[in-house]
Amino acid sequence: MTLGGPQEPPLPKPLEAQRNAGAVAYDEGLRSYFRKVYNTMSVGLVVTGLVAMGASMIPGVAALFTNPIFAIIFAFLPMAAGLMLFNGGAMMTKSASDLSARFYLFSAIFGFCLTPIFMVYAGADIARAFFITAATFAVTSIWSYTTKTDLSKWGSFLFMGAIGLLIAIVVNMFLKSTMMDFIISCAGVLIYTGLVAYDTQNLKETYAQSSGDEANSKMAVLGALGLYMNFIMLFQFILRLVGNRE
Repeated sequence: MTLGGPQEPPLPKPLEAQRNAGAVAYDEGLRSYFRKVYNTMSVGLVVTGLVAMGASMIPGVAALFTNPIFAIIFAFLPMAAGLMLFNGGAMMTKSASDLSARFYLFSAIFGFCLTPIFMVYAGADIARAFFITAATFAVTSIWSYTTKTDLSKWGSFLFMGAIGLLIAIVVNMFLKSTMMDFIISCAGVLIYTGLVAYDTQNLKETYAQSSGDEANSKMAVLGALGLYMNFIMLFQFILRLVGNRE
């Protein structure tokens, strides 16, 4: 006789084995899914870095960024390109391979728009900021993947923080306050570190083995896009904190 109320009878061995096999298959599928996300994101970062560095070595291209009109255009070009390349119609009609190609094109466009980084900061500062960003991203992503804490409640707060950050950046373009720039950079590091954690856990929660390889591959590209954007923004704010403008 056992205390504590009735207990559920053990599953028959065939059913238990089937459940265990299903759990193993799910774990393997989830790991494969995240490998696609991180591999796609990593290639995108390499493309961005190479394009930005290469463009900064071309005098004619570098000179464009000294023109205020072109500087404003390039500042908003990634947003416009993202809306054009990853609209709802593309998600419904394009294959996973097509979306990957679009992501790499977007990475190249974003890299071109980041050309001024190589004009303003020394290579050592850029490398230091990149490795700090990579370490922060890795630790945050691993923690959010393994934690049992529900991060979904952070979403609205982080997105509102990102919008507020953008407004503060625009305002400080006119104020040119060094102290405000420092506060914005610190807030940016906190907000985009939080978004890395939120997006990583959200990717884990939205993965569904039953959706099929093609659908999950599409989701992997979108997941890579979100994490890529978080990484780039985090990198820029860290660079502003640790780098010295030439």
